[in-house]
Amino acid sequence: MMAIIGICLSFYFCYHLVAGQRGYLRLMSLENKLASAEQQLDTVQAKRTKVEKKVVMMRPGTIDRDLLEERARHVLGYRHKDELILLQDRS
Repeated sequence: MMAIIGICLSFYFCYHLVAGQRGYLRLMSLENKLASAEQQLDTVQAKRTKVEKKVVMMRPGTIDRDLLEERARHVLGYRHKDELILLQDRS
């Protein structure tokens, strides 16, 4: 009788060790979510760095004339008569 109880307890604990709320499968799931979140963080940080560089180039005293002209043309819709504008989807 004690052997059967011991076997049942062993199965119970082994099951929860593998598939329980704090088990191995849950750990693997959380590690995958963490890796995905870290990739998203890297992407967002790269975009932020790119935007920060543009902001620095637009500050008074350090204005990049090419960037200023590009932004003015984009915002105001100006172009030369012989100029062809190609729009690129950046999403």
